[in-house]
Formats: sequence, structure tokens, C-alpha cells
Amino acid sequence: MKHAPHYLFGNHAVLAAVANPMRKIKRVMVTKSTQAELGHHFAGFKNLSIIEGQKLDHMLPPGSVHQGVAIECEPLAQPSLQHFLADHADKPLLLLDQISDPHNIGAILRSAAAFDVGAVIATDRNAPGESGVMAKAASGALELVPLITVTNLVQSIEIIKKSGYWIAGLDGSAKQTLAEAKLDAKTALVLGAEGSGLRRLTTEHCDFLVKLPMSDRMESLNVSNAAAVALYELFTKR
Repeated sequence: MKHAPHYLFGNHAVLAAVANPMRKIKRVMVTKSTQAELGHHFAGFKNLSIIEGQKLDHMLPPGSVHQGVAIECEPLAQPSLQHFLADHADKPLLLLDQISDPHNIGAILRSAAAFDVGAVIATDRNAPGESGVMAKAASGALELVPLITVTNLVQSIEIIKKSGYWIAGLDGSAKQTLAEAKLDAKTALVLGAEGSGLRRLTTEHCDFLVKLPMSDRMESLNVSNAAAVALYELFTKR
């Protein structure tokens, strides 16, 4: 069965992919103006095409801001959770409980890279796979932070606990703030979907719940913004 082409687009996403030796790139497509500006980054690629911007518009999802450059490539091969923990169980982790918007996941990956998170973990159902939209929102971070998919989030939480992590669920109704919990690098922070939040079973398997201090003028933050604030707090305390 032939699969649809997999495209990444936009300056930051493409340049980060080109610089990643693990990324298998089939071809590079660039407009004349972008080639003049960024062409030196693609000097080693034989399969490079100069393409009209309108043709890129038609190839990519509607509304894609491609900035005159795109690549056709393979999705990144990601490690299993067990293999990752065997080699890298020394940095905070982020677990996503049915967060389905690729823009949010991309933004979360960007914050994860900025604040030195080891991996972002999502379920293989009810969550999007790698895409150009996600990569664009991640602004290069998709090449830096593993996006590990798991079949069962609760079972994965128990595996992570056995590697010495504390599991902290971010919940606006929690009694203590993230700062009050005094967490260290061996923390796995669980984020729930906007609106529904953490699922009941997920909550029950967290070691504790934490919240971000907020003005009562606003009920909640966008999940990617909440992730950025929470990761900043963890980063400054390490």
C-alpha cells in the first residue's frame, strides 16, 4: 500500500530537519527567493527542486505558511519508552493525556526543548502523529526532543515510576502549586486535554496533583502555555 507523501515546511522546521542526521530526506523543494537566502543549507542534496510558491501551496495542507521551502521525508523513528528510559532517565518528562491539536503538541515540543525535557510521551490513539503542522509549530524542536508514542498511558506511568520518577498531574483543582511540590529532574509532568483535563484513571495513577498559581480573572491557560510555565518552574529549580 502506497503512503501519502510526508512533508515538513517552514524555515525552522526544514533547517532543523536538514541538520538532523537521523532524518531521512527524499527531496528538498524551495522557491527562487528562498534558495537565494538559504541555499547553502541544501548544498549537499542532489534531489533539490526550484519550485513556484503556488505549487507548494497546492502540495501542502491549506493555510500552510511554508516560507518558500518544504521537504519530503520519512517521519522520525522514535525509541520505545523502555529503551529511552534505559539510556536517558535523568531529565524531566512530559506525558500528554489525549491532547489532540497538532499546534498545541508542536508548541509543547518547543517548550520541552527550551527547558531541557528528556521526551514528550503521547498515546498512539486520540493523539496526532508527526505532521508538517506540528513541526512548524515546534519550530525545529521535533528534531531535538523525542516524541514517544505508547499504547496505554496508565501502564506507561507505572513503567516510568519504576525508573525512579515522581508523577505529577497538572490540575487546576489541586491543593498545592507546582512550586510548593519542590520537584526535581526526576519528574514526569502529566498534562490533560483542554476542557476535559486529566482522565480519572490517569489522575488516580499520579503520585500527586499540582497547579499553577493564577489570578481568579482567568479560569485556565491554553495547554501549551501551561506546559511552558510549568517547565520554566521545573527548570529554574533544578
